[in-house]
Amino acid sequence: VQLQASGGGLVQAGGSLRVSCAASGGTSNKYTYDMAWFRQAPGKEREFVSGILYRGNLMSYADSVRGRFTISRDRLKKNTVYLQMNNLKPDDTAVYYCAAKGFWREDYEYWGQGTLVTVSS
Repeated sequence: VQLQASGGGLVQAGGSLRVSCAASGGTSNKYTYDMAWFRQAPGKEREFVSGILYRGNLMSYADSVRGRFTISRDRLKKNTVYLQMNNLKPDDTAVYYCAAKGFWREDYEYWGQGTLVTVSS
């Protein structure tokens, strides 16, 4: 399974961006995966940002982004997810990685290549 992330870029503080992640290959046409976004800022550990279960009925957010970021799943392309990021802050600057796993797994097994989001002050 390959994950392709896109949509990163440079935005001013207070602005918005939407990043996308599409899964292809492997069993992606057979199963709908739990999917999530993580991020890693320079010099920091990778951290969880947001996740959505394969049923699409339960989303979770890190405290630092709750109320500003929204994760959603494409209605037709079940293994395509979006992260709408509003009211961006310089602290949101990071490489954003999407991840996917079968619902029967605890750990995310598939990872995308990352997309850079830079928020200027």
